[in-house]
Amino acid sequence: MNWRTLVTCDELAATLGKKGVVVVDCRFDQRDPAAGERAYLTGHIPGALYAHLERDLSDLSKTGGGRHPLPTAPDICGRLGRWGIDPSTQVVAYDGADGAYAARLWWLLRSLRHENVAVLDGGLSAWTAGGKALDKSVPRPKATAYSARFNVRSVASIAVLAARMANQSGSLIDARAPERFRGEIEPIDRVAGHIPGGVNRHYAKNLDRQGRFKSPEALRKEFDTMLKGQPATDTVHMCGSGVTACHNVLAMDHAGLPGSRLYAGSWSEWIADPHRPVAKGA
Repeated sequence: MNWRTLVTCDELAATLGKKGVVVVDCRFDQRDPAAGERAYLTGHIPGALYAHLERDLSDLSKTGGGRHPLPTAPDICGRLGRWGIDPSTQVVAYDGADGAYAARLWWLLRSLRHENVAVLDGGLSAWTAGGKALDKSVPRPKATAYSARFNVRSVASIAVLAARMANQSGSLIDARAPERFRGEIEPIDRVAGHIPGGVNRHYAKNLDRQGRFKSPEALRKEFDTMLKGQPATDTVHMCGSGVTACHNVLAMDHAGLPGSRLYAGSWSEWIADPHRPVAKGA
């Protein structure tokens, strides 16, 4: 197994319980941060562990890095080791349906240069729609060692964004809903709008009508249109707090456009300084 972007429910079902495969439930609700774990305890894919966005996949003790600051490499490596994951493990992340939260774990692992990690296409909704079983038992994995460093080229800083704005180079793709990007509404952050020069691609555009990822060919065509000839490696992704932006990174990888970067602090970090420019409209 070398699933590196997406995996189907049938593919995963055929490997459940096999050595070297770890499944992680990433369900989360920003309106109710405890909801995902409650749902996990009422039923999850057999053998799956649970990853909480704010407790396990972020470091809320950090200040100035947006609403969901990245964990340090030692912290996330320690968590992976306690989950029984080592660098050779095939990891499959899933959430309720669209992959928006599962993609955060996918991105963290890929940033640690962990190759064999994928998101379950369609999430738990697809799993149950296919008649596949759920389980309530909480596994107790055997801890192992995990040591890695983040690939610094996978993250874009504010300094990188400022240089791009000055040079008008590269693409900045914002994964928030169009009305938030345009500054018409802002239900979460205190300032509405977007970073000047950014373009909008709501992460849901990566999905088809059935809630599955579009084909690599379709995604490639759509992203090529947005990039306008610029290389994927010159692309930076953002959203409100560096979570749903990972969905666009995943979609580009699935489309054969690897190497784009994440502005992890995203909009919630950008607006922390009132002197930074804000744009509105399309």
